[in-house]
Amino acid sequence: MSEPVPVPIRDESIRLGQFLKLANLVESGAEAKPVIAAGEVRVNGEVELRRGRQLRVGDVVEVGGARTQVAEGNAEIDVPW
Repeated sequence: MSEPVPVPIRDESIRLGQFLKLANLVESGAEAKPVIAAGEVRVNGEVELRRGRQLRVGDVVEVGGARTQVAEGNAEIDVPW
């Protein structure tokens, strides 16, 4: 399995729906809701159905084959997709 792409956040935590948008895994927050509800999102290897799930540095998020990891830093990123 490939290493997850680090996605820096500004604060200590971020909600899953916001993170999916920040990491460019979905187009909008509105698109995040059905993707999460359909069971297409995994956090740390487990299916996550809560859009408001609080993610912290080190958490790994997977959607459709893309793997990202919550990282410390600013929110300006350039992910490979």
